[in-house]
Amino acid sequence: MLDSTMIELSRWQFAMTAMYHFLFVPLTLGLAWILVIMESVYVMTGREIYRDMTKFWGKLFGINFALGVTTGLTMEFQFGTNWAYYSHYVGDVFGAPLAIEGLMAFFLESTFIGLFFLGWERLSKRQHLTVTFLMSLASNLSALWILVANGWMQNPVGAEFSYETMRMEMTNFMEVIVNPVAQVKFVHTVAAGYVTASMFVLGISSWYMLKGRDLAFAKRSFSVAIGFGLAGILSVILLGDESGYEVGDVQKVKLAAIEAEWHSEPAPAGFTIVGFPSNEDEETHGAIKIPWLLGLIATRSLDTEVKGLKDLMVDHEIRIRSGMIAYEYLQRLRGDQDTPENRAVFEDHKDDLGYGLLLKRYIDDPSQATEEQIRMAVKDSIPEVAPLFWSFRVMVAAGFWMLGLMIFGFYFNAKRVIQEKRWLLRLFLWSIPVPWIAAETGWFVAEFGRQPWAIGEVLPTSIAASSLAPSDLIISLSAFILFYTVLLIIEMYLMFKFGRQGPSSLHTGRYHHEEAATASRSTTAGGPAPALAPQKRQD
Repeated sequence: MLDSTMIELSRWQFAMTAMYHFLFVPLTLGLAWILVIMESVYVMTGREIYRDMTKFWGKLFGINFALGVTTGLTMEFQFGTNWAYYSHYVGDVFGAPLAIEGLMAFFLESTFIGLFFLGWERLSKRQHLTVTFLMSLASNLSALWILVANGWMQNPVGAEFSYETMRMEMTNFMEVIVNPVAQVKFVHTVAAGYVTASMFVLGISSWYMLKGRDLAFAKRSFSVAIGFGLAGILSVILLGDESGYEVGDVQKVKLAAIEAEWHSEPAPAGFTIVGFPSNEDEETHGAIKIPWLLGLIATRSLDTEVKGLKDLMVDHEIRIRSGMIAYEYLQRLRGDQDTPENRAVFEDHKDDLGYGLLLKRYIDDPSQATEEQIRMAVKDSIPEVAPLFWSFRVMVAAGFWMLGLMIFGFYFNAKRVIQEKRWLLRLFLWSIPVPWIAAETGWFVAEFGRQPWAIGEVLPTSIAASSLAPSDLIISLSAFILFYTVLLIIEMYLMFKFGRQGPSSLHTGRYHHEEAATASRSTTAGGPAPALAPQKRQD
């Protein structure tokens, strides 16, 4: 039987490093394209303010990228150190997109980031813009290959298990790439990154306007980010709907758990707004539902059923019993009974081998499992519902909060009165953390909702981990938390420092006349002119 403490500590360590890493990723994905937009305007108009905007936001981009790389590298090493059996079992498939990401995207991204910072005086305007564009493209290509790998973990297509090598072997690489779960996850994730970067720029620009400083810079930065952000948040919501449809198609357990759908309801199923799910009672207490909505999101129809968790567990019991047969005949084939008859039986049950391996948590030989052990494995075949249920609702609430802010911000910015709406500027400022809350809860839903599988319906998490001593894991987990927290503090310090300095250190008087003209128009219109007051830089 397996050491559950070691498995849980390994999960905590990977989850912690992944969550820390994803504090930096979305800002990198989105801010890169905002830099492209700003520099494109500079190249087209020749106005120095847009060059300074690109350099200022680029400085914050660089800080974030450096710390994102530092936290990301350790994740890939953990596959070999903490998840050795996982690496053995699926490395032939999972390693391919990760290798492509490193060779094709990460090195490309790093090269062009260097050219971005060092090439301002060495490259022409168009050459430097090309560098910025390629830097942004490489950042998003890096995300593509990572999410192709992650999408395969959710929906393992294009590969099959070989009893001769005891590994998953790739059968169709193109199927791995065009995996619908991976593609939906990619566009949804990068769109969330665009929203994160937009809220970051909007919040800091709002702070400048509230302080009455660097107004020309702040208003133009706000204008770029609000258009980009509104398009981004609309994409996130629409792609989230598409993601829900894909989950309903290939990850029925995750969908039912997210919605705390214990019983299969007549189609179309209702969407539970709030409630209190209990795995022990297999009920959601105090549920309040919107009729039909879940059926429409998950099936795009009015007559297709959304299966409840209880019915799914009945299906899982059948597959666990089939998996026990698959395991028994796998042992025969691995022994001295590799006959055509045994191979035929194994092939008939091979697709359920992963379900049989769920019994490894309770017995070394799943083919000898008792009825009680089968019952416990069936219980294990669904995740804890309450954390998924509430995390999903936090993510959705954060998304619609940002949509509301973006709509108001776009409207008032188009009317050229955004500086007067101080209440809205304050909301943008205090909402800077909201996209990170949405991103972190979204990833929690995606990964926790896949449990108990490391690879969906193929490899249980309980047998994927390395055989490590819990004391070693506690020491490394504590060290990672300490080190990553220090890195996060450094990032926050640098972001606050350069954010408070603002663009004043860059423009050196080149467009002070624009500040004065903006303030003059504000005075003529009868409004305040805070930009005319001398500003003291805060280093």
